[in-house]
Amino acid sequence: MKGVAITKMAQALSLKNMTPDMDLEGKYVTLPDINRPALQLTGYLEHFSSQRVQIIGYVEYTYLEHLTEEERNFAYERFISSKIPCVIFSTKTKPSDKMLELAYKYDVPTFITDRTTSNLIAEAVRWLGVELAPCISIHGVLVDVYGEGILITGESGIGKSEAALELIRRGHRLVSDDVVQLRKVSDATLVGSAPDITRHFIELRGIGIINVKTLFGVECVKDTQSVDLVIKLEEWDREKEYDRMGLNEEYIEYLGNKVVCHSLPIRPGRNLAVIVEAAAVNHRQKKMGYNAAEELYRRVQENITRKG
Repeated sequence: MKGVAITKMAQALSLKNMTPDMDLEGKYVTLPDINRPALQLTGYLEHFSSQRVQIIGYVEYTYLEHLTEEERNFAYERFISSKIPCVIFSTKTKPSDKMLELAYKYDVPTFITDRTTSNLIAEAVRWLGVELAPCISIHGVLVDVYGEGILITGESGIGKSEAALELIRRGHRLVSDDVVQLRKVSDATLVGSAPDITRHFIELRGIGIINVKTLFGVECVKDTQSVDLVIKLEEWDREKEYDRMGLNEEYIEYLGNKVVCHSLPIRPGRNLAVIVEAAAVNHRQKKMGYNAAEELYRRVQENITRKG
């Protein structure tokens, strides 16, 4: 696994490169965690997570400043020679000329930022957590419907893209068509996005490729979206019994995370966009504590009890 290019991280976190003459091609961050080298600067290198991004905040910086020049240079060289991916100086602190000299000597990219250390760590962990999360690609369409991420799956040609197009015309947003990249950012959250090459495009059989962003406007597209509900489109089967109440939830698993899944039989005349909208709103109601199926079941039971 290569990881995330350091140049991409620097751009995302708005970092200023203090080693511009260093070749950053082929340099990557492979872990989403961050390290503040407090103990390492004192000389304790046991259990040092040297593969993490290293952040020197105001406390670490002032500690180094209190050392003599010889002690400071020795402590910093011992730290920076530990094959670390990069160093970021936060809270308006800056590396000395000697520190930059050591950075070039050991080929360690060095950056600065005006952000506070806590703010930088929070943003870096969040961003790296998404970029380095386990990822798979699946065949489907991901749309944002009333804030709910709806992943529409099914066999090729069954009508996924057509349903997405109708949803877009009704004011909802496209995340990805045909191929959806799913990232597991936590044990409870999957985030979907489109591959760079197909972002904002939809394929419509008989028409060809259309650019949703160009055709309908930027308000109709979205780069990423958590996956809250999966709708599986399938051909109508007269012999199969379909759930008509929805009392028992069905789930599908991606990267170890379970997501609620509805199997939706396709038949001529069914308005898929309206059904997907209803499914999204119903799912949101369930998350807020209201279940229409359980309400109907309760009313039926109460009616039976009264008549009995």
